[in-house]
Amino acid sequence: MSAKLTRFLVWLAALFTLGMLLYIVAFILWNGLPAMNPGLFAWNYTTSNVSMMPAIISTLIMILFSLLIAAPIGIFTAFYLVEYADRGNRFVYWIRLATDTLAAVPSIVYGLFGMLFFVNTIFKTYSHIAGILTLTIMILPIIISATEEALLSVNNSLRMGSLALGAGKLRTIFTVVLPVAMPGILSGVILATGRIVGESAALLYTMGTSSGMVKNFLSSGRTLATHMYVLTSEGLHVKEAYATGAVLVILVLLINGLSTWLGNKLGAGGK
Repeated sequence: MSAKLTRFLVWLAALFTLGMLLYIVAFILWNGLPAMNPGLFAWNYTTSNVSMMPAIISTLIMILFSLLIAAPIGIFTAFYLVEYADRGNRFVYWIRLATDTLAAVPSIVYGLFGMLFFVNTIFKTYSHIAGILTLTIMILPIIISATEEALLSVNNSLRMGSLALGAGKLRTIFTVVLPVAMPGILSGVILATGRIVGESAALLYTMGTSSGMVKNFLSSGRTLATHMYVLTSEGLHVKEAYATGAVLVILVLLINGLSTWLGNKLGAGGK
């Protein structure tokens, strides 16, 4: 009886989680899709069309360049922690402590740090590059933790077998361990992408809220999340804010779907 009750509660929790996801997505799409019009995708923003196209371009820029910086650093750090560092190493302890601490820091604190350090001290202006560097620090703990868990889940017999056949440490990592761990690593990248797309507080302090099209890395701008926040705070373009939310949800679903498909392909190729 207890086993049946446990199974029922597990299924109930899973259905509740899935139901909440479907409800949120359906609610946003139901309200956002009818509000879409060609003006929302105009290349230039005006007060009449409140175009989200500059925000879409800025969002893609933030995703691309934040991951280009954070992913190699995070993945290689995890490889060091799992594959090279000795157990009980004091340096490893401090790395893990720093990772856990960074993961617990609120985004508004990252924004304050980014404003004081990147905006006021280095670049002297709100800019895309200040937002990119701030987001890079924010997503590093996610990528490190996910990659470390993925590497630890790889059966150690695969490593021993590769080394016994004469493969070196580096070759074993890239030809045996990495393909097996790739789906888990990409899961961390997906989580990091979601953090980037949904972030607004830190970017308000570092990237600014300029509505114009991005000109260079030192120009101010806004992402889709920030754009939606500005529209709702003004209270004049609520329907357009719903439309922005719908585009944001569709963008996240596309990125997650593409990453999952790629992870399955790479994982299957490594088996």
